[in-house]
Amino acid sequence: MSQFEDIITSADKFHIKLGLDRIKGILALINNPQDKIKFIHVAGTNGKGSTCAVLNQILVENELKTGLYTSPHLFRYNERIKINNEEIKTSDLDEIVIFIEEIAKKNNINLTEFEILTAAAFYYFEKEKVDVAILETGLGGRFDATNVIKNPLVTIITDIDMEHTERLGDTIEKISFEKAGIIKGKCPLVVGKNNKGLDVFKDIAQNIYITDDIDLPLGFSLVGSHQKRNLALAMKALEFLPFKLDKDKTKNALSNIKWRFRIEFNREKMTIIDGCHNPAGVKELRKYLDENFKDVKKQFIFGCLRNKNYNEMLDILLKSDDELLFNEFKHKDSLKFNELPLEYKNKAKKYDESLLDKNKLRIFCGSLYMLGEMFKGS
Repeated sequence: MSQFEDIITSADKFHIKLGLDRIKGILALINNPQDKIKFIHVAGTNGKGSTCAVLNQILVENELKTGLYTSPHLFRYNERIKINNEEIKTSDLDEIVIFIEEIAKKNNINLTEFEILTAAAFYYFEKEKVDVAILETGLGGRFDATNVIKNPLVTIITDIDMEHTERLGDTIEKISFEKAGIIKGKCPLVVGKNNKGLDVFKDIAQNIYITDDIDLPLGFSLVGSHQKRNLALAMKALEFLPFKLDKDKTKNALSNIKWRFRIEFNREKMTIIDGCHNPAGVKELRKYLDENFKDVKKQFIFGCLRNKNYNEMLDILLKSDDELLFNEFKHKDSLKFNELPLEYKNKAKKYDESLLDKNKLRIFCGSLYMLGEMFKGS
């Protein structure tokens, strides 16, 4: 394990604790690097990662030095912090995290894992003098550690749905209010016309731009009809950037977007890997399957965290002739087979690689943590 991982995965760091006081405190002590960077800030329940990936590829191919900060990672923490699609080196992350943690300890600031990584991303992007950085919120928006930036170029809020209700509230309105925390003064907000939080955003945003779905161009590298919404958001957001973009380079970029485990279909192996981890995401996966593999026999390899709405996820995902293999993965909060609702426990088998059926379309889904564990090195 690297030095930075020793620090951020220690017991007193590896938890979620919303709030801005700690992150503001440490950033002030390292000269507020975030104030020297141009940002695109993205919040939402589903579609954040894909929208960020579209923006990133377009800006990179237009020869802008582009920072990208996303979460969670699939295989290694380095994935979360990139410049021009290159992950931060472990040696750089070691140096920056140790530097930040030493200052935090001297000043009695007990940072969480996400706060350390967020401060590290700001420090790294400023040190490397990026032209622009795309910033994805971790959880919510209002009290998310990324929400210390003052004047983003543009903000985007992707689809809103019920998730993290124990922290963000138990209604769409409450969750939308938390996501709306990233809205800043007259900074443009881009949001889709069918976003469930639209009414909340209209009440808060001074400059709101509402998008409609757009057709996916030939060769677009992300699949699923929901990408029409994400692409529309990204393309509208580009209009507010102070950079001249080349049409041909932008068009070419749409064929080169790489975003792992978002309805990732391997025709040769007859597998689909999708990181859907809430009912709305599962609904998009099921829609894609019904549109493209209606008469194909399916085997689902499913696992999730116990704080997810797994009853509804399984209700949406499975039809009567679908097979379910339930995977207990290593995450400390992963749902166990014995915790499944009785109707699914009776139908499911506990996952074992020997049970995989090559004569069926095999769909791995339910948790990015599970997928990261299963496909490490792939």
